[in-house]
Amino acid sequence: KMDFTELKKIHLENNQGLFLAGSDEVGRGCLAGPVVAATVIFTSSQNKMPELFNILKGLGVTDSKKITRSKRRSILSKLDISFDSLQQNIKYNNNEFSFSLCQQSPKEIDKINILQASLLSMKNSFKLCWDKKSKGIWMIDGNKVPDFDELLVNKKSVIKGDTKSLLIGLASVIAKEYRDNLMEKLGNIYPGYGIEQNAGYPTKLHKDAIKVLGVTPIHRLSFRGVKEYIIPSERLY
Repeated sequence: KMDFTELKKIHLENNQGLFLAGSDEVGRGCLAGPVVAATVIFTSSQNKMPELFNILKGLGVTDSKKITRSKRRSILSKLDISFDSLQQNIKYNNNEFSFSLCQQSPKEIDKINILQASLLSMKNSFKLCWDKKSKGIWMIDGNKVPDFDELLVNKKSVIKGDTKSLLIGLASVIAKEYRDNLMEKLGNIYPGYGIEQNAGYPTKLHKDAIKVLGVTPIHRLSFRGVKEYIIPSERLY
């Protein structure tokens, strides 16, 4: 895992205020629901971090799309993270690491586009975790980095980061569990689209339902597969 390599790049006179962080988002390719990002940040000493990495490796942390829901929940449970209590704009701290969750609504996605909404969610989740005094490295999944300039923060884009970095992988697990739980609840509010099963992704069931039932307040009006079926009163402009 690349986390060990990145850890070696952090050179401080002492271990106080040192961090290593990873961010990821989920829901980018969906037709409905928010895009959700999580950031996981380690603030322990350099001597303690490898032990934490080994714990995550032993739990099988990786890209959330590559493991089952039961496995994701098992990982969170063993880290004493309750998936039932995950909330947006939350900061969790267990004295070894922290994480936060943030999201951008379908309306915001339509306003600024999905790429910018994804980057904004990751930036907001990082800012919620970071204590603004510590120096370190922030790894972001993908080939883009959020617009965030701070001398203490070394940003690094990581393609396929959720499989290369344990921190990014854990962020993806947390974000996906939160979003899947949210979409299950929204599926009960807006039945017929299979959202409780497809989480808003463009499955055949979902696309066919939009044609028959129309769009809902949780659909992304700027996305192909949705915008074709918007009635005049629902249009963006």
